[in-house]
Amino acid sequence: MKNIVGKKLGMSQYFKEDGAVVPVTLIEIWPNVVVQLKSFDKDGYEAMQVGYGTRKKQTKAFKNHVKGLGSFANLREFLGLKNGEKEVAVGDKFDASLFEVGEVVRVTGTSKGKGFAGAVKRHGFRGMPASHGHKAVTRHVGSIGQRFPQHTLKGLRMAGRMGAAKTTTRGLKIVNIDLDKNIIAIKGAIPGNNGGTVQISSMK
Repeated sequence: MKNIVGKKLGMSQYFKEDGAVVPVTLIEIWPNVVVQLKSFDKDGYEAMQVGYGTRKKQTKAFKNHVKGLGSFANLREFLGLKNGEKEVAVGDKFDASLFEVGEVVRVTGTSKGKGFAGAVKRHGFRGMPASHGHKAVTRHVGSIGQRFPQHTLKGLRMAGRMGAAKTTTRGLKIVNIDLDKNIIAIKGAIPGNNGGTVQISSMK
């Protein structure tokens, strides 16, 4: 399994050699530095913790934790002690060269927040009929329960905040990799706002 964290730059176009135009999303890959390895004996599971991004001010505890490897904005854990076929060690760095052109990946990010939405927009309800006395309840949810157990059941599809949730898009193909700028171009759209943090993982 390959894993790396980057920043979504936005959508663009990539022109193939035959002139075909491919819509792509550009992702800038931050240097992902391994700062800690977790083991079964000490932590109960195997994982590697990587630091990415930059931050000016850091606490003494954080500086001690990263052991002088850098001033990272965030930390993230990936299960396992391998990134691809390589055994990792503290201090290892990963960049866009971890992946190859043509590789199929999945991208995880935080979807765009859309605020409070009704059930018709949020869940695709068809709503009530538009005539025969339904003027005031056209976009209402409808029945949400019965006399017993006399409270609203959990998990009902109702109005509420829409978006701003962890979302994964699978089966995306890497179209181009710019190693000089550390940018990966992935075919299609991926979750989140421009500038948001995304995680690229191999499908295997």
